[in-house]
Amino acid sequence: MTRADPFTAGRIAGTTDNSRIITNTAAPDALEVALTDDVLVVHGGTPLEGRIRVRGAKNLVSKAMVAALLGDSPSRLFDVPRIRDVEVVRGLLGLHGVKVTDGAETGELVFDPANVESASTDQINVHAGSSRIPILFCGPLLHRLGHAFIPDLGGCHIGPRPIDFHLQALREFGATVDKTPEGLHLSAPNGLHGTKFALPYPSVGATEQVLLTAVMAEGVTELRNAAVEPEIIDLICILQKMGAIIKVHTDRVIEIQGVPKLHGYTHRPIPDRIEAASWAAAALATRGDVEVLGAQQADMMTFLNIFRSVGGEYEVTDARPPKLGDPGQEGGIRFWHPGGELNAVALETDVHPGFMTDWQQPLVVALTQARGLSIVHETVYEQRLGYTEALNTMGANIQVYRDCLGGTPCRFGRRNFKHSAVIAGPSKLHAADLVIPDLRAGFSHLIAALAAEGTSRVYGVDLINRGYEDFEAKLADLGAHVERP
Repeated sequence: MTRADPFTAGRIAGTTDNSRIITNTAAPDALEVALTDDVLVVHGGTPLEGRIRVRGAKNLVSKAMVAALLGDSPSRLFDVPRIRDVEVVRGLLGLHGVKVTDGAETGELVFDPANVESASTDQINVHAGSSRIPILFCGPLLHRLGHAFIPDLGGCHIGPRPIDFHLQALREFGATVDKTPEGLHLSAPNGLHGTKFALPYPSVGATEQVLLTAVMAEGVTELRNAAVEPEIIDLICILQKMGAIIKVHTDRVIEIQGVPKLHGYTHRPIPDRIEAASWAAAALATRGDVEVLGAQQADMMTFLNIFRSVGGEYEVTDARPPKLGDPGQEGGIRFWHPGGELNAVALETDVHPGFMTDWQQPLVVALTQARGLSIVHETVYEQRLGYTEALNTMGANIQVYRDCLGGTPCRFGRRNFKHSAVIAGPSKLHAADLVIPDLRAGFSHLIAALAAEGTSRVYGVDLINRGYEDFEAKLADLGAHVERP
């Protein structure tokens, strides 16, 4: 197979009679990955069938780990998935003197913050570029040490995702921020104090920043236009367990009364609703039947409505606690393709309680199999439709537009971003060699390879480990024919 060269981003990078490597301009580092052995061979065309389980939400667990820095006693977190983001945060906590150990239960972590200390710039920079979590260390480190260093931030290539909201909020609390070539140096010479702050956009990350900083800032903090995703509410539950005083008002207003000290927590996080929806989309795209243990209906209501509108079926099983002579039952949701044709839909991503942006990429693969024209308007990230180029090369018919194809208020209209898509279906997908650009798009490429006829090679699959625990083992449990070459 012809190897990709670094000058072919945005088109087919190499071709032979039987294979091609597909990349897109949303993945500037994708071609580096293509040159490695990080590849999964996928023999498509087999419906996924069986049962898998999801653990704690990726978008909550890493933030819960950071929150442990604020306590003056150990914290205990259950159901932690074995994913790369967890390892990154574990490493950063260790650098700052937090002792992190595995608990007795699988997926349990214990954090002892008794000896929080400064870490060298060089040590912290080892983690630079591998995660965007370090920015959330600012508030806790300012409270514990009076200063913090944050390296250049990494993460998925789905748009700039600037940290201006974070820095503006930290300055409002009284922090000083010095930008240097290696990163950000922060200090709080006069301590941190409560403030009134309104976010220009209900950013999840900035809301987390304010929460983690305000809980021990002197006085009262009022945050307006806050994000209210389930993961945010679960983080508030953790902080409240630690001794924080937080009120969630109507109209996206959160009020935090600062307290002088916090203690550790014991918490089992909400399950990962993104992973659950990803497996649901995979079941639909492959005409399969997948039960996702741990999935919760309440956090997935918007997704479930769209899933049913497309033509998928699901069944919710409530958890049943064990009793004498009865082992009990773990709750979950079973997703399946009922046969027949799928329906085209129109949807727009939005902040909670809208349709989650991380749900759209996996679902779009299933929409390539729906009859008619589906419309997807992405209003959260401006560069999240680049993955559709690879789907088109596999046989999909997807057009992307700069126009806002929907009525939801959008920051990207008339700004030259291709953030709306029209999917014409059904399309017969065929195998190809793919280079995945980012976490969620990567899982979508994997779904496409599973649904396509023939054998695909998916490069860069280790990116999927950032957010999907043991995904290869789960694929095997569902009957997928995949292998490492």
